[in-house]
Amino acid sequence: MDTTVAAERAPYAAWRAELAALLSLGLPMAATQLVQFSVMTVDVLMIGRLGPEPLAASSLGVVIFFAAWLVGFGPAMAVSPLVSQALGANENDHDDVRISVRMALWGIAALTPVMFIGFALAEPITLALGQPENLARLAGPYVLALGPGWAFAMGVIVLRNFLAAIGETRAPLYIVIGTTLLNAFLNWLLIYGNWGFPRLELVGAGIASSIVNVSGFAALVLYVRWDKRAKAFHLFREFLVPHWARLREIIRLGWPIAVTIAFEGMLFNACVFVMGRIGVNEVAAYQVALNVASIAFMAPLGLSMAGSVRVGLAAGAGDRARIRRAAALTIVLSIAAIMCVAIPTMLAPEFVAGLYLDRDKPENAAVIALVSKFLIIAAAFMLFDATQVASAQALRGLKDVRWPMVITGIAYWVIGFPIAAWLGLGADVGAVGVWWGLLSGLFAAAAMLSTRLYLLTR
Repeated sequence: MDTTVAAERAPYAAWRAELAALLSLGLPMAATQLVQFSVMTVDVLMIGRLGPEPLAASSLGVVIFFAAWLVGFGPAMAVSPLVSQALGANENDHDDVRISVRMALWGIAALTPVMFIGFALAEPITLALGQPENLARLAGPYVLALGPGWAFAMGVIVLRNFLAAIGETRAPLYIVIGTTLLNAFLNWLLIYGNWGFPRLELVGAGIASSIVNVSGFAALVLYVRWDKRAKAFHLFREFLVPHWARLREIIRLGWPIAVTIAFEGMLFNACVFVMGRIGVNEVAAYQVALNVASIAFMAPLGLSMAGSVRVGLAAGAGDRARIRRAAALTIVLSIAAIMCVAIPTMLAPEFVAGLYLDRDKPENAAVIALVSKFLIIAAAFMLFDATQVASAQALRGLKDVRWPMVITGIAYWVIGFPIAAWLGLGADVGAVGVWWGLLSGLFAAAAMLSTRLYLLTR
């Protein structure tokens, strides 16, 4: 009888164990993502106090910087499935892990000079995309100030993915908290010119962000050389020795990841330019609403990154039942996390808008009204956003990167953006229609990616 009861309880015990492992890994990663994103949130809040025009210009500058960020994101994120599957197959395979991390950093270093060319051309690129001259004139220097931190921001992602794969997630959280506080302080000094510093406004925000990225990378390097478990991998041993086969594998995995993220990220950023053709207030309101949606996205993103590690470890061990459990729990937890923001946002959009813009300034009234309308739709699409990111990350843990790239391309650029552009510019719906287009694209991505995951893991 006891044997029968134990056999019946075994599946539930396996689910509980996976849930505990996923939460242990995912909660610190979710908190890290949320705190790290708050660097950009702090920028938006502090730049917003300068007025709608600097806020709109900063959103255009972020679009240019984000395009460069995507290029490096692929090699950086390729580290996660490579390291987790290697450790799933053999937890003592330090050499394989070290090679993956080293070659990812090599790839980022090789891309850095190319990125700076793009940063230098930020202003003419913005003008070529049909944006107002006054906004382009402010956005160009802002992007140049952000540029020096690009490589270090990518390095932070590489080292964080390595630490997540070995179960070290708390130290990155503490480091990100420290750099976020540093960013707020530097913004206060450089944006507004406090304590005798020059008032640099947007450029000051960019310089502060670059300093923070350099500081975060330096802190993580020191940590992986100090922590007992991380130190055993000797990540920087023979750093200048190439491993061309692994670099090719990182590129093979990395470019579809980068393109997949680009399809999603550039959908949101391309809509900035659609808003720019409608009006400055619409751009400023879009930036605020997008920031709220992005904050909500951080918790499911962190949980799904943990899910990718858990799926990768199970795949490396050849345990298909564990793969299914990890994937299913990742989706459920991601949806639950994003609802904690979506529901309050839908219930009190005007209150949320007032956190970003001073209600006492008459010039902000129109922007606040638009933000309130945008947030209701943004809250609605958060369910699909959580589902698609959890499914995509689980597929990434399986090293399935080509089909997700195709799926997101269709969802966002065959479905989402055409609807957003048509409703925003070609119909009477106006700026609100852009958000309906975003919702359509996220719904399509969630449906197709979750179906792909189900077919691979059933």
